[in-house]
Amino acid sequence: MTLAADDDAPLRIDLIRGNPTPEELAAVVAVVTEAYQQEAASATAVDSTRRSAWLTSARAVRRPLRRHIGWGRFSG
Repeated sequence: MTLAADDDAPLRIDLIRGNPTPEELAAVVAVVTEAYQQEAASATAVDSTRRSAWLTSARAVRRPLRRHIGWGRFSG
């Protein structure tokens, strides 16, 4: 049995070997569906919008930019 899932299509189950009865096939589909729904319900995304304390405090340590020099003195 192979499982294939796309974001747009429902989950598809292909039987490669064997000849299951309709009851056996229904039992497999029920177990896989329940496991998938539990996994989807418990999935959480990490909230990465918060800046770390290091980034917040390190910004004040940097010297201010010297905007009066300009690009004309760049010799690199």
